[in-house]
Amino acid sequence: MAEITAAAVKLLRDKTGLPMMDCKRALQDADADQEKAVVLLREAGAKTMEKRAGRKTSAGRIAVHADADAATGAIVELQCESAPVAANEEFMQLADDLARQLATGAGAATPDELLGQPSPSKSGQTLRKQFDDLTNRIREVFRLERIERIDGRCSGYAHHNGAVGVLLHREGGGAALGKDICMHIAAMCPAAVGKDDLDPAEVDKEREILAKAARKEGKPEKIIEKMVEGRLRNYYAERCLSEQPFVKAEDGKKTVGKVAQEAGMKIIRFVHWELAKE
Repeated sequence: MAEITAAAVKLLRDKTGLPMMDCKRALQDADADQEKAVVLLREAGAKTMEKRAGRKTSAGRIAVHADADAATGAIVELQCESAPVAANEEFMQLADDLARQLATGAGAATPDELLGQPSPSKSGQTLRKQFDDLTNRIREVFRLERIERIDGRCSGYAHHNGAVGVLLHREGGGAALGKDICMHIAAMCPAAVGKDDLDPAEVDKEREILAKAARKEGKPEKIIEKMVEGRLRNYYAERCLSEQPFVKAEDGKKTVGKVAQEAGMKIIRFVHWELAKE
């Protein structure tokens, strides 16, 4: 058997990022062949991760890529098992690379299809290899849970901890306002852009609730309909982005719809994701 030197173990450790003892054992099994040892470590890591596949992924990051000069944008949710891993620089890079490739590449219908595409930050590697190498070193389960791409002018925002992300499809307006509206969405959680985008069944249900409340108040039937329509304004202001008072409005009253209109911006749709809370 070839001699396993400390230098050889360190070289393999630098290549893989795995513990020294794992590297030494792999070199022994590979008769000091570095490339064979790398393969053995990957195979061992894959077997370990197969056993852990059912573990809960309760942490992660939402990453957004929206280039002001491009006509596409993307948002992805990459899950892991623990908060420290979600804050790991390489994990954050992987999430950002996934969002960037989805936005700037050929597009992907599924997470699996996206993982087969090139990594923006790792020349000559696919996103899958970047994904697999990192899981092999960290030994936590990763899941690319959700992906979405919008073909059109976009603005985006992701909270610093990756727990919230917003992708906004717009026409016209400036990049700064687009980002501000994304931050508004993250804070105020609208359900739709405008009244017409709400589920009619949900609106009818709210209308029935308001009518029932008015009858309990003893209001005459002939004015209940007008009262309900008036009270629905509060419902729309809570649920519709265009009807919500803009969080950055100086007077605290001007709606997002009005601000966008004055800036020549048409809001087409938005994607607002949050990591699941335990």
